[in-house]
Amino acid sequence: MSLRLSKRVLLRTFDHLYAQHGPQHWWPGETPFEVMVGAILTQNTAWTNVERAIANLRQADCLTPDCLLATDFDQVADWLRPSGYFNIKTRRLREFCDWYLDQGGYARLRRRRTHTLRTALLGVRGIGPETADDILLYAFNRPVFVIDAYTRRLFTRLGLIAGDEPYDSLRLAVEAALPGDVQLFNEYHALIVNHAKDYCRPKPRCEACRLRRGCGGVPEVSRRMGGAQRNPSRRGK
Repeated sequence: MSLRLSKRVLLRTFDHLYAQHGPQHWWPGETPFEVMVGAILTQNTAWTNVERAIANLRQADCLTPDCLLATDFDQVADWLRPSGYFNIKTRRLREFCDWYLDQGGYARLRRRRTHTLRTALLGVRGIGPETADDILLYAFNRPVFVIDAYTRRLFTRLGLIAGDEPYDSLRLAVEAALPGDVQLFNEYHALIVNHAKDYCRPKPRCEACRLRRGCGGVPEVSRRMGGAQRNPSRRGK
């Protein structure tokens, strides 16, 4: 049986997150390619570590696929060292760069339909569903909802999901329930990440959380949450 989520509940949850945290201006990156690099490097590490690795690449003027492929492997690995698992990530990043250039770069890839582009990204070694969807949403501005551990934690505590749904089942359920708005998906995912880091931690800080009245795994309660006024004009990166 397919998973179905309530549009009203999801939008009210968004309202509370937006009222608590404000606009997030995600994804931090100066170019689409830098966003892709960040999506790959952020696997299994904190974003602060990724920022240090990207700063190394920027200082070396090597934030391009051509440079990353032309530079000695050990040198690239040294630049990526702050991100952890740096040898593995160097191999994955260089394989991605090779694929990226072979496909014609951003100009060619952006012409593909979202489903086709997603399938192609998933065919690159080291690119899983979450990384592919990060790239689709934040680098290619496609209306794809990113599911991560923070999303599962928050939605499970709100009683919206069981928490063990397959990745694509949950992604498609969220996308089916919400308007296909890139900026909404962008802001929603960023707000969830921020909220999970500040409040909805493994040991939650519930006292200051605007979602606390709807929390505890009871969907009927979450449907009664009052919503702050959405302001679409304020959404964006």
